[in-house]
Amino acid sequence: MHAFRALRHRDYALYFSGQLVSWVGTWMQNVAMAWMVHRITGQPAWLGIVAFASQAPSFLCSPLGGAVADHFRPRHTALVTQALLLLQAVAMTLLAWSGHASVWPIVTLAVVLGTVSAFDLPARNVLVATTVPREDLPNAIALNSALFHGSRIVGPAVAGVLLATAGEGWCFAINALSYLAALATLLAMRAGSDVAPRGDQSMRARMLEGARFVWGRPRLRHLFGFMGLVVFLGMPYTALMPVFADTILHAGPRGMGWLMGAGGIGATLAALLLAFRTRTETLPRLVVLSTIGMAVTLAAFAFSRDLSLSMALIGLSSLGLVMTNTGSNTLVNMLIPHELRGRITSLYAMVFMGAIACGALATGILAQRFGAPWTLAAGALGCVLAAIFFGRAYGRHSEA
Repeated sequence: MHAFRALRHRDYALYFSGQLVSWVGTWMQNVAMAWMVHRITGQPAWLGIVAFASQAPSFLCSPLGGAVADHFRPRHTALVTQALLLLQAVAMTLLAWSGHASVWPIVTLAVVLGTVSAFDLPARNVLVATTVPREDLPNAIALNSALFHGSRIVGPAVAGVLLATAGEGWCFAINALSYLAALATLLAMRAGSDVAPRGDQSMRARMLEGARFVWGRPRLRHLFGFMGLVVFLGMPYTALMPVFADTILHAGPRGMGWLMGAGGIGATLAALLLAFRTRTETLPRLVVLSTIGMAVTLAAFAFSRDLSLSMALIGLSSLGLVMTNTGSNTLVNMLIPHELRGRITSLYAMVFMGAIACGALATGILAQRFGAPWTLAAGALGCVLAAIFFGRAYGRHSEA
């Protein structure tokens, strides 16, 4: 089918299959980690702190991660990072099964997760670009988004059942096992094994080259700033999901799994809709409209007190958020040369992760002070204003 044309390429199909298994395990771990923190502390602020700890290192280390991705073989770099993520999942498993879990070891392991991810994400971005020709790259990006968010349907639902019956440890253990599939497919791939032309630039010079390229392109600057605002204001709702599931909707861990799964359905639908698109000319308009739709449904979710209605609203909100994220990511990738891809996508990830980290921390603190519903509603209003400004600013520039 036209929407799955990137899967015609052997190495991309291998990558896709391994990451499919791995991301299901990752979402199980995400849900279990948040629930574990909520169970131990009972305070929304700690949910924000742990989310901040898992994302802040990506913000700090992403420029170096991008330079490494452009400097070394991306497949080999991904093998190392995926192996380290496996070890982090094993450590979470042992902590949960010890029976003496406290919040500070979780924070420490969240920092480890974020640090490794800062090198993993740009390496995999460069790797994907080597598995398909340029004309199939937008489709590969959309399928990656469908893969990432489609795993949100299965992972949280399974995690919800396991949390209610067997505890957090089994979620972490399954995640550790899932990395074996990712490692096996990376070993079977051939793409991404070539050494990139390195020249005589230092690592610092390579990082600065990517930053100068972004600063010199107004459209890239607007995309980076817009996504930073939307992620800061609208995306941290995931950090508060245990509060909504347990305290507001009184649905427990199973309800949290259902909410996260409903979000995964909406997100996957959005990614598949983008996979069918072959033109990028109307993506800026789509990004603006999807952001506004996301904000409206997120504000409605904030004040819902019915589980079924909340599931429908969070599904629609996730659909809009993924249309925004994936559309913006596609625009960025189409505006940059391949030799700078690792550095620029790592800068994009730096903005993205930094906004998630700071947004989660601020959201957790504000939710404890003013309540989770009002905190989400205020963020949704900010997303609408950001979308309107971006739509006007982006259209004023035609240069790539």
